[in-house]
Amino acid sequence: MADVIHAWHPNVPLVQEVLHAQFEHHAYPSHTHDSWTVLLVDQGTVTYDLDRHEHQTSNSTVTLLPPQVPHDGRSATPDVPFRKRVLYLEPEWLPLGAIEAAAETPTLFDPSVTSTVDQIHAALNDPADVLSAECGVLALRDLVQPHLKSPVDTASDTPLARRLRHLLDDRLEETFTIAEAAADLGAHRSHLVRVFTQTYGNAPHQYVIGRRVDRARRLLLSGHSPAEAAAQSGFHDQSHLTRHFRRTLGTTPGVFAA
Repeated sequence: MADVIHAWHPNVPLVQEVLHAQFEHHAYPSHTHDSWTVLLVDQGTVTYDLDRHEHQTSNSTVTLLPPQVPHDGRSATPDVPFRKRVLYLEPEWLPLGAIEAAAETPTLFDPSVTSTVDQIHAALNDPADVLSAECGVLALRDLVQPHLKSPVDTASDTPLARRLRHLLDDRLEETFTIAEAAADLGAHRSHLVRVFTQTYGNAPHQYVIGRRVDRARRLLLSGHSPAEAAAQSGFHDQSHLTRHFRRTLGTTPGVFAA
Protein backbone atom coordinates (compact mmCIF):
# COMPACT_ATOMS: atom_id res chain seq x y z
CA MET A 1 0.00 0.00 0.00
CA ALA A 2 1.59 3.29 -1.10
CA ASP A 3 1.41 6.43 1.02
CA VAL A 4 -1.55 8.54 -0.12
CA ILE A 5 -2.79 11.89 1.24
CA HIS A 6 -5.95 13.76 0.26
CA ALA A 7 -6.69 17.00 2.12
CA TRP A 8 -9.12 19.83 1.48
CA HIS A 9 -10.91 22.81 3.05
CA PRO A 10 -14.66 22.21 2.88
CA ASN A 11 -17.07 25.13 2.96
CA VAL A 12 -18.64 23.90 6.21
CA PRO A 13 -18.86 26.00 9.39
CA LEU A 14 -16.52 24.87 12.20
CA VAL A 15 -14.54 22.57 9.86
CA GLN A 16 -11.02 23.85 9.14
CA GLU A 17 -9.74 20.92 7.13
CA VAL A 18 -10.40 17.30 6.21
CA LEU A 19 -7.62 14.73 5.73
CA HIS A 20 -7.85 11.20 4.33
CA ALA A 21 -4.53 9.36 4.39
CA GLN A 22 -2.89 5.97 4.29
CA PHE A 23 0.70 5.44 5.44
CA GLU A 24 2.98 2.45 5.09
CA HIS A 25 6.06 3.79 6.87
CA HIS A 26 5.38 7.37 7.94
CA ALA A 27 5.46 8.32 11.63
CA TYR A 28 4.43 11.77 12.85
CA PRO A 29 6.89 13.59 15.13
CA SER A 30 5.55 15.44 18.15
CA HIS A 31 3.52 18.49 17.05
CA THR A 32 0.44 20.54 17.94
CA HIS A 33 -2.64 21.92 16.17
CA ASP A 34 -4.69 25.01 16.88
CA SER A 35 -7.82 22.97 16.21
CA TRP A 36 -9.68 20.00 17.65
CA THR A 37 -8.54 16.85 15.84
CA VAL A 38 -11.09 14.06 15.40
CA LEU A 39 -9.30 10.90 14.26
CA LEU A 40 -10.98 7.78 12.87
CA VAL A 41 -8.68 4.87 11.96
CA ASP A 42 -10.12 2.69 9.18
CA GLN A 43 -7.29 0.16 8.97
CA GLY A 44 -4.48 -0.86 11.29
CA THR A 45 -3.71 0.42 14.78
CA VAL A 46 -2.08 3.72 15.68
CA THR A 47 0.00 4.39 18.78
CA TYR A 48 0.54 7.98 19.86
CA ASP A 49 1.85 10.02 22.78
CA LEU A 50 -0.45 12.81 23.95
CA ASP A 51 0.86 15.18 26.58
CA ARG A 52 3.64 12.62 27.28
CA HIS A 53 1.23 9.72 27.87
CA GLU A 54 0.99 6.79 25.43
CA HIS A 55 -2.36 5.81 23.88
CA GLN A 56 -3.54 3.51 21.12
CA THR A 57 -6.49 3.62 18.74
CA SER A 58 -7.98 1.27 16.14
CA ASN A 59 -10.99 1.20 13.83
CA SER A 60 -13.51 0.65 16.63
CA THR A 61 -12.89 4.00 18.30
CA VAL A 62 -12.68 7.74 17.70
CA THR A 63 -9.76 9.73 19.07
CA LEU A 64 -10.22 13.36 20.12
CA LEU A 65 -6.98 15.37 20.27
CA PRO A 66 -7.34 18.82 21.89
CA PRO A 67 -5.80 22.06 20.59
CA GLN A 68 -2.29 23.05 21.60
CA VAL A 69 -1.49 19.71 23.29
CA PRO A 70 1.61 17.97 21.80
CA HIS A 71 1.10 14.56 20.20
CA ASP A 72 2.77 12.26 17.69
CA GLY A 73 1.56 9.19 15.79
CA ARG A 74 2.85 5.93 14.30
CA SER A 75 1.72 2.43 13.39
CA ALA A 76 1.48 0.25 16.48
CA THR A 77 3.27 -2.52 14.55
CA PRO A 78 6.39 -1.61 12.54
CA ASP A 79 5.95 -1.93 8.76
CA VAL A 80 2.20 -2.55 9.12
CA PRO A 81 0.32 0.26 7.33
CA PHE A 82 -2.60 2.25 8.68
CA ARG A 83 -5.39 4.27 7.03
CA LYS A 84 -7.19 7.15 8.69
CA ARG A 85 -9.71 9.97 8.25
CA VAL A 86 -9.33 13.21 10.19
CA LEU A 87 -11.51 16.23 10.90
CA TYR A 88 -9.83 19.45 12.04
CA LEU A 89 -12.46 21.53 13.83
CA GLU A 90 -12.33 25.15 14.99
CA PRO A 91 -11.15 25.75 18.59
CA GLU A 92 -14.60 27.06 19.60
CA TRP A 93 -16.22 23.73 18.64
CA LEU A 94 -15.78 22.71 22.29
CA PRO A 95 -15.34 24.90 25.39
CA LEU A 96 -11.88 25.61 26.78
CA GLY A 97 -12.67 23.49 29.83
CA ALA A 98 -12.85 20.38 27.63
CA ILE A 99 -9.17 20.55 26.64
CA GLU A 100 -7.80 19.10 29.87
CA ALA A 101 -10.43 16.34 29.97
CA ALA A 102 -9.70 15.36 26.36
CA ALA A 103 -5.97 15.24 27.06
CA GLU A 104 -6.64 12.80 29.92
CA THR A 105 -9.15 10.56 28.06
CA PRO A 106 -8.83 11.09 24.28
CA THR A 107 -10.34 7.73 23.26
CA LEU A 108 -14.11 7.56 22.72
CA PHE A 109 -15.59 4.05 22.68
CA ASP A 110 -19.18 5.18 22.00
CA PRO A 111 -20.50 3.52 18.77
CA SER A 112 -22.79 6.52 18.17
CA VAL A 113 -19.72 8.79 18.10
CA THR A 114 -17.99 6.53 15.56
CA SER A 115 -21.14 6.35 13.43
CA THR A 116 -21.58 10.14 13.50
CA VAL A 117 -17.97 10.79 12.46
CA ASP A 118 -18.36 8.30 9.61
CA GLN A 119 -21.56 10.07 8.48
CA ILE A 120 -19.83 13.46 8.56
CA HIS A 121 -17.09 12.19 6.26
CA ALA A 122 -19.68 10.72 3.91
CA ALA A 123 -21.46 14.08 3.74
CA LEU A 124 -18.19 15.95 3.20
CA ASN A 125 -17.54 13.86 0.09
CA ASP A 126 -20.44 15.62 -1.65
CA PRO A 127 -20.59 19.45 -1.86
CA ALA A 128 -24.38 19.15 -2.02
CA ASP A 129 -24.46 17.79 1.55
CA VAL A 130 -22.97 20.82 3.33
CA LEU A 131 -25.97 21.18 5.63
CA SER A 132 -25.82 17.50 6.56
CA ALA A 133 -22.11 17.78 7.38
CA GLU A 134 -22.66 20.89 9.49
CA CYS A 135 -25.48 19.26 11.46
CA GLY A 136 -23.27 16.21 11.97
CA VAL A 137 -20.46 18.32 13.41
CA LEU A 138 -22.90 19.97 15.83
CA ALA A 139 -24.43 16.61 16.79
CA LEU A 140 -20.94 15.24 17.38
CA ARG A 141 -20.30 18.09 19.80
CA ASP A 142 -23.27 17.04 21.91
CA LEU A 143 -22.22 13.38 21.83
CA VAL A 144 -18.65 14.16 22.85
CA GLN A 145 -19.23 16.57 25.72
CA PRO A 146 -20.69 14.06 28.21
CA HIS A 147 -17.54 11.95 27.76
CA LEU A 148 -15.54 15.02 28.73
CA LYS A 149 -17.66 15.68 31.82
CA SER A 150 -19.06 18.80 30.22
CA PRO A 151 -22.81 18.15 29.78
CA VAL A 152 -24.91 20.40 27.60
CA ASP A 153 -28.21 22.02 28.39
CA THR A 154 -31.00 19.85 27.06
CA ALA A 155 -33.91 22.11 27.98
CA SER A 156 -36.75 22.13 25.49
CA ASP A 157 -37.38 25.29 23.49
CA THR A 158 -40.34 24.52 21.22
CA PRO A 159 -40.95 28.13 20.06
CA LEU A 160 -37.34 28.36 18.85
CA ALA A 161 -37.68 25.02 17.04
CA ARG A 162 -40.86 26.29 15.39
CA ARG A 163 -39.10 29.47 14.23
CA LEU A 164 -36.33 27.40 12.68
CA ARG A 165 -38.87 25.20 10.92
CA HIS A 166 -40.55 28.26 9.41
CA LEU A 167 -37.16 29.56 8.28
CA LEU A 168 -36.29 26.22 6.68
CA ASP A 169 -39.66 26.16 4.91
CA ASP A 170 -39.16 29.70 3.60
CA ARG A 171 -35.65 28.96 2.31
CA LEU A 172 -36.22 25.43 1.05
CA GLU A 173 -34.82 26.17 -2.41
CA GLU A 174 -31.72 27.94 -1.08
CA THR A 175 -28.32 26.71 0.05
CA PHE A 176 -27.63 27.91 3.57
CA THR A 177 -26.01 26.81 6.83
CA ILE A 178 -27.10 26.33 10.42
CA ALA A 179 -24.64 29.09 11.31
CA GLU A 180 -26.64 31.51 9.14
CA ALA A 181 -29.93 30.31 10.63
CA ALA A 182 -28.55 30.70 14.15
CA ALA A 183 -27.47 34.27 13.38
CA ASP A 184 -30.93 35.07 12.02
CA LEU A 185 -32.64 33.59 15.08
CA GLY A 186 -30.18 34.83 17.70
CA ALA A 187 -29.44 31.33 18.99
CA HIS A 188 -26.40 29.11 19.45
CA ARG A 189 -25.93 26.62 16.60
CA SER A 190 -25.76 23.50 18.75
CA HIS A 191 -28.76 24.52 20.84
CA LEU A 192 -30.73 25.26 17.69
CA VAL A 193 -30.09 21.80 16.21
CA ARG A 194 -30.74 20.10 19.54
CA VAL A 195 -34.13 21.69 20.24
CA PHE A 196 -35.27 21.17 16.65
CA THR A 197 -34.39 17.47 16.84
CA GLN A 198 -36.06 17.11 20.23
CA THR A 199 -39.23 18.84 19.00
CA TYR A 200 -39.67 17.24 15.56
CA GLY A 201 -37.82 13.94 15.85
CA ASN A 202 -35.26 14.55 13.12
CA ALA A 203 -32.36 16.90 12.53
CA PRO A 204 -32.78 20.08 10.45
CA HIS A 205 -30.93 18.67 7.42
CA GLN A 206 -33.15 15.56 7.49
CA TYR A 207 -36.23 17.77 7.62
CA VAL A 208 -34.99 19.81 4.64
CA ILE A 209 -34.24 16.70 2.56
CA GLY A 210 -37.64 15.25 3.34
CA ARG A 211 -39.42 18.43 2.33
CA ARG A 212 -37.39 18.70 -0.86
CA VAL A 213 -38.09 15.08 -1.84
CA ASP A 214 -41.79 15.66 -1.23
CA ARG A 215 -41.77 18.78 -3.41
CA ALA A 216 -39.81 16.97 -6.15
CA ARG A 217 -42.32 14.11 -6.06
CA ARG A 218 -45.20 16.49 -6.67
CA LEU A 219 -43.32 18.26 -9.46
CA LEU A 220 -42.61 14.93 -11.18
CA LEU A 221 -46.28 14.00 -10.99
CA SER A 222 -47.11 17.36 -12.57
CA GLY A 223 -45.02 16.51 -15.61
CA HIS A 224 -41.69 18.15 -14.80
CA SER A 225 -38.48 16.39 -15.76
CA PRO A 226 -36.14 15.09 -13.02
CA ALA A 227 -33.70 17.92 -13.81
CA GLU A 228 -36.45 20.51 -13.46
CA ALA A 229 -37.74 18.91 -10.27
CA ALA A 230 -34.23 18.94 -8.79
CA ALA A 231 -33.72 22.62 -9.59
CA GLN A 232 -37.14 23.73 -8.35
CA SER A 233 -37.06 21.75 -5.11
CA GLY A 234 -33.64 22.95 -3.91
CA PHE A 235 -31.37 20.03 -4.76
CA HIS A 236 -27.81 20.67 -5.89
CA ASP A 237 -28.36 18.79 -9.15
CA GLN A 238 -30.24 15.82 -10.57
CA SER A 239 -27.84 13.24 -9.11
CA HIS A 240 -28.30 14.78 -5.67
CA LEU A 241 -32.07 14.45 -6.06
CA THR A 242 -31.76 10.87 -7.33
CA ARG A 243 -29.68 9.76 -4.35
CA HIS A 244 -32.09 11.10 -1.75
CA PHE A 245 -35.20 10.23 -3.76
CA ARG A 246 -34.12 6.60 -3.99
CA ARG A 247 -33.22 6.51 -0.30
CA THR A 248 -36.62 7.95 0.67
CA LEU A 249 -38.99 6.35 -1.85
CA GLY A 250 -37.10 3.27 -3.01
CA THR A 251 -36.95 4.25 -6.68
CA THR A 252 -35.43 6.87 -8.97
CA PRO A 253 -37.17 10.09 -10.06
CA GLY A 254 -37.25 8.87 -13.66
CA VAL A 255 -38.97 5.60 -12.81
CA PHE A 256 -41.36 7.39 -10.45
CA ALA A 257 -42.32 9.92 -13.12
CA ALA A 258 -42.92 7.18 -15.69
